Amino acid sequence: MKRRELERRLRVAGCYLKREGASHSLWINPKNGALEAVPRHTDVKEPLAKKILKNLNAE
Repeated sequence: MKRRELERRLRVAGCYLKREGASHSLWINPKNGALEAVPRHTDVKEPLAKKILKNLNAE
Protein backbone atom coordinates (compact mmCIF):
# COMPACT_ATOMS: atom_id res chain seq x y z
CA MET A 1 0.00 0.00 0.00
CA LYS A 2 1.29 3.46 -0.82
CA ARG A 3 2.01 5.66 2.18
CA ARG A 4 -0.30 8.39 0.87
CA GLU A 5 -3.19 5.91 0.63
CA LEU A 6 -2.54 4.75 4.21
CA GLU A 7 -2.48 8.36 5.46
CA ARG A 8 -5.70 9.12 3.57
CA ARG A 9 -7.44 6.15 5.22
CA LEU A 10 -6.19 7.27 8.64
CA ARG A 11 -7.52 10.82 8.10
CA VAL A 12 -10.92 9.52 6.94
CA ALA A 13 -11.11 7.49 10.18
CA GLY A 14 -10.50 10.64 12.25
CA CYS A 15 -6.82 10.08 13.06
CA TYR A 16 -4.31 12.89 12.85
CA LEU A 17 -0.54 13.33 12.70
CA LYS A 18 0.84 13.96 16.18
CA ARG A 19 4.51 14.49 15.30
CA GLU A 20 7.28 13.61 12.87
CA GLY A 21 10.20 11.50 14.03
CA ALA A 22 13.49 10.82 12.26
CA SER A 23 12.15 7.99 10.10
CA HIS A 24 8.56 7.56 11.29
CA SER A 25 5.44 9.66 11.73
CA LEU A 26 3.33 9.23 14.86
CA TRP A 27 -0.42 9.11 14.27
CA ILE A 28 -3.07 9.23 17.00
CA ASN A 29 -6.73 8.31 17.10
CA PRO A 30 -8.37 10.85 19.46
CA LYS A 31 -11.42 8.62 19.97
CA ASN A 32 -9.46 5.98 21.88
CA GLY A 33 -6.02 7.54 22.37
CA ALA A 34 -4.25 4.86 20.30
CA LEU A 35 -0.83 5.91 19.01
CA GLU A 36 0.99 4.20 16.13
CA ALA A 37 4.24 4.81 14.24
CA VAL A 38 3.96 4.93 10.45
CA PRO A 39 7.23 4.51 8.51
CA ARG A 40 8.08 7.21 5.99
CA HIS A 41 8.65 4.91 3.01
CA THR A 42 6.98 5.24 -0.37
CA ASP A 43 5.51 1.77 0.00
CA VAL A 44 4.31 0.25 3.26
CA LYS A 45 3.99 -3.53 3.18
CA GLU A 46 0.40 -4.74 3.30
CA PRO A 47 0.62 -6.69 6.61
CA LEU A 48 2.13 -3.65 8.35
CA ALA A 49 -0.49 -1.31 6.86
CA LYS A 50 -3.28 -3.61 8.09
CA LYS A 51 -1.69 -3.74 11.58
CA ILE A 52 -1.50 0.07 11.73
CA LEU A 53 -5.12 0.46 10.60
CA LYS A 54 -6.29 -2.17 13.09
CA ASN A 55 -4.38 -0.67 16.02
CA LEU A 56 -5.81 2.78 15.29
CA ASN A 57 -9.33 1.37 14.73
CA ALA A 58 -9.31 2.79 11.22
CA GLU A 59 -10.33 -0.33 9.27
